[in-house]
Amino acid sequence: MKSENAPETHATRFLRQHHMAFSTHLYAYEEHGGTRVSARELNVDEHAVVKTLVMEDESRKPLIVLMHGDRKVSTKELARQIGCKKVEPCLPEVANRHSGYLVGGTSPFGTKKAMPVFIEKSILDLPLIYINGGRRGFLVGVHPHDLLRVLPAKVVHVALD
Repeated sequence: MKSENAPETHATRFLRQHHMAFSTHLYAYEEHGGTRVSARELNVDEHAVVKTLVMEDESRKPLIVLMHGDRKVSTKELARQIGCKKVEPCLPEVANRHSGYLVGGTSPFGTKKAMPVFIEKSILDLPLIYINGGRRGFLVGVHPHDLLRVLPAKVVHVALD
């Protein structure tokens, strides 16, 4: 499913290599607009837009957290569930280095560095999610259970309202 001018990114190549069905959705990116803007532009519920967050543990080991656009991550609860002392977001330039993507265009697919992925449990209850396709202003629509098939993902329950 390729829309007319959808970009080819590391993420879309990864999805094709893993035979994962996806739809492409371009929108006008707004600096610091986050999932609120992409949900508005695509006319979808922000709960179905999934953020890809690059974080690190106390020894600076990077990890990815996939979270609903309208929820925050309890880093304290995440650290507890994955057996770390603490987890915190990476600085944007550090996140860019780990993922190979610019913040605002970070995808969990085709990252530069292999990182463990932690997915919020309730994301799996959705019929379809929209997640970054590897570029600002570009989301891909995927079935959430496919994430478990193609990513080194562990399910966690760390959402804050």
